[in-house]
This record gives sequence, structure tokens and C-alpha cells, in this order.
Amino acid sequence: MPIRFFLKQWLMPPGLFLVLLLAAWWLRNRRPRLAALCFTVGLGGLWLMSLPLVVQQGARALESEVALPVAQLSSLASRADAIVVLGAGRERGDPAWAGADQPSPLALERMRFAAQLAKASGLPLLTSGGLHYGTPPSEAQLMAERLQADFAVPVRWQEGESRTTWENAQFTASMLQPLGIRRVVVVTQAWHMQRSRWSFERAGFEVVPAPVGFLGRDHARPFAGLLPESRAIWQNGQLLNEAVGLVGYRLFY
Repeated sequence: MPIRFFLKQWLMPPGLFLVLLLAAWWLRNRRPRLAALCFTVGLGGLWLMSLPLVVQQGARALESEVALPVAQLSSLASRADAIVVLGAGRERGDPAWAGADQPSPLALERMRFAAQLAKASGLPLLTSGGLHYGTPPSEAQLMAERLQADFAVPVRWQEGESRTTWENAQFTASMLQPLGIRRVVVVTQAWHMQRSRWSFERAGFEVVPAPVGFLGRDHARPFAGLLPESRAIWQNGQLLNEAVGLVGYRLFY
């Protein structure tokens, strides 16, 4: 897992663009034209990744599922049998919480929406997410504990073995389908919903998408989003990873 993670970080932007800049410096005397190409692509790629406008346009291509209408939340029980909220990483050893791991900001956004859905519909909750490089507790357990403590919402099931979206779906199916549960509300980021829905439908579920955290909207950035922002680099990295994952899932699963 660490080796695969290391390779992924350098083969995917922005790591790839940093490699190109290093290659440009290395080749500057031996192959000046190739060095110039590497420099142009590397610097240009980093600049594009830093633009909120690129985030907005890229997200629009991935965010194909619309938000659940607020007026329909109370009627979810007629369309589904359970709510599944997918893990999104963790913050390690936060001193503010006595050194305990906490769900990431993305996970908290999903949990907040899942709690609202559960309270409005009365549907039971399942949290899905495995270990962080083999370190307990699982993401599913972290989310379950915080849902109870912070939102007063109990979690009926914890799926704590999965490491990928595909495994989220497969392991959730092995827990819920023997109980006769085949209709689920899936809560995840809007840009992650295409791959999530595809995975859960392949696992035999009827899916009600419940996307949150839409990025493909006009966020009123100054100068139409053409000024670089550090946050945009991370967001564009997430979108690129999602686009590659979406293609890869269709090829390999």
C-alpha cells in the first residue's frame, strides 16, 4: 500500500508536474528543447491546477447527480431501506481531541447530511470505511462515534474493512443484502457520486443518490476564478483522481 501510494503521488498531478520541472532543470544543458517542453508543461499544469475556474469546470463534468430536494427528505423511507455514508479519510492524532483520530472535513460534511436524512426519514444508518494504513479504529467506527456524540444519531451497522469505493459497495452488500436490504441512500461528495452509484448498482443495490459538497457552482471568486488559490490545487487533484478512478473502474471491474 505505501509503495502504491508513493507511485500514485508522483504519477498524478500535481506530483507529475513537479517531476517535469525537475526534469527540465536536469535536462537544461543536455536537451534544451526537451527541457523547455518539460518546463512549459510542468509550470502550465501547476498554474491550471491552481485556478478555481478549472475546479468549477472540471466538477461540472463529474457532478451528474442532482441534490435531493429538501421537501422530499421525509419521504425517503418509501424509496429506500437504509442510508449508507461513505468514509473520506481521517485527521490523525488531533491534540484538541486528546490525540484521538477524527473524521476528515469531507467525512464530516457527509456525516452532517446523513444525520439530517436519518432524522427526517427515520431510516437506519450504515457507515462504511476501513483502516487508515492498517491503524485502528476504522473510519466506519470513527464516523459512528461522532454521529452519535455530535448529531445524536445512532448507527446500526459499521462496515470497517473497505479501502476503496468498490469495496465500500461489495462489503456493504454482504452485510445488508442478507437482511433483505437492497434499496439504499448513498451519501458522498457530488463529484464522487458517479463512481459510488456505479459501484453500488454493480453490487446489486437500487441507489438513491444523496450528493453533498458541490464544486461545480459559481462560488463568486474574484476575477471569475482566474486568480490562483492554494485550495484549488488540492480540489483539482481530487477531481483528477476521481476522473481516473471512474475510467479505471469501468475497465477493471
